[in-house]
Amino acid sequence: MGMVVKNNMSAVSTLNTLNKNSSALAKSLQKVSSGMKINSAADDASGYAISERMRVQIRGLDQANSNTQSGSSMMKVAEGAVSSTVDILKTLKEKVINAANDTNTDSDRATIQKELDQSIDQIDDNANVTYNGKYLVDGSHNSKTNTTTTALTNESLDAATKAGSALTALKNRNGEDLNIHSTDNVTISYVKEGKTYTTTFQVGASTLTDALNKTAYNGTEKLEKALSLNTTVTSKIGTDGSGNTVYTADHGCALTLTAKTGGVAGQISGFTISITNNKGAINKSANAVLDAFSESIRAQNKSEDNSLVLQVGTKANQAIKVGLTDMRSQALGLKGADGETLNVSTQKKANAAINVLDNALQKALDQQTTIGSVESRLEYTSSNLTTASENVQSSESTIRDANMAKEMTEYTKNNVLMQAAQSMLAQANQSSSSVLSLLQ
Repeated sequence: MGMVVKNNMSAVSTLNTLNKNSSALAKSLQKVSSGMKINSAADDASGYAISERMRVQIRGLDQANSNTQSGSSMMKVAEGAVSSTVDILKTLKEKVINAANDTNTDSDRATIQKELDQSIDQIDDNANVTYNGKYLVDGSHNSKTNTTTTALTNESLDAATKAGSALTALKNRNGEDLNIHSTDNVTISYVKEGKTYTTTFQVGASTLTDALNKTAYNGTEKLEKALSLNTTVTSKIGTDGSGNTVYTADHGCALTLTAKTGGVAGQISGFTISITNNKGAINKSANAVLDAFSESIRAQNKSEDNSLVLQVGTKANQAIKVGLTDMRSQALGLKGADGETLNVSTQKKANAAINVLDNALQKALDQQTTIGSVESRLEYTSSNLTTASENVQSSESTIRDANMAKEMTEYTKNNVLMQAAQSMLAQANQSSSSVLSLLQ
């Protein structure tokens, strides 16, 4: 190549190399300083897009996990309220059993009644507990339900029992006679809207239907105005709030008493039958069978779907719905709409109240079981989300995080090359000055 002064191509070539080395050094420095091998889409377009999608998923999983933990906290508040109600109901059962004992005077029962009233009022306070301003167990977050009526089912009587069956002919599930005689006395009690209705009469030739007809209701009407006797010899008990047919556990035959009026206002919260002979002795074998009515369908008011929705996933509709039923004293059958509470002023009323407390406890325990199962599920959900977030983050790290040892090696190489190019550019710039010697 000839000696020229206008275009020093060696310097130009060296400068280009220097610029390349400077750019490479800048990229290495960015990777080392950020700890990421992909800092922008220019570094790796497809890898950058995949990494960003993964980051969106990680943030979504972390938020879903946060939602899950908040939902768990909400359920713990609801469980605490229901747990307190269960404790109160257990205490109340002790009190009504005490009140049913005739060692107590009327004054003693009046004292127990005061404690009962205060405890029932506390149950309403429990039901008004809130979380972040939301009422939880006051019935405002029911699942969608149609109006349902109380159904009390007895599976202890013989399957062939009918409405027209004479009381003296009743048998237990094994076909054994209950030994009820025409000279015996039968006492029937039930509780509706906090009021206890009771009557006692001689068995005589009475049938089951006759027994209902003879039980006073509101002073003038009969129990048949409040209850109907389902004696179809099948396992169909009734229909729940979702419109599903309810059967006995074994799909066997059962005797079912169904409230005439639907909703909470028409519920029968307790039903009691007692047989005594003409000397006043209790027929325990008969009572164990006749008094075995349990609530198979709970009375509820019509409600839209107001269930709580807990968003626990990163996609739409990945949620857990929780319906919380009404845990107020009226819904539990302890108080009427007029404020009248369960009465234990007499032995018969206190005896009838025992079954009311059993039914109320069952309702509260069912709700507690629902809440507890949701809490357990949320724990599993949180664990699953944590694992998913960890695994996605690991995958994203593989794509985007820099291998610092490798990047430092690359940085050192580029740094040396940068310095070498700078030195050579200085040498190339000096080559043109040699032309001056020809001009002397």
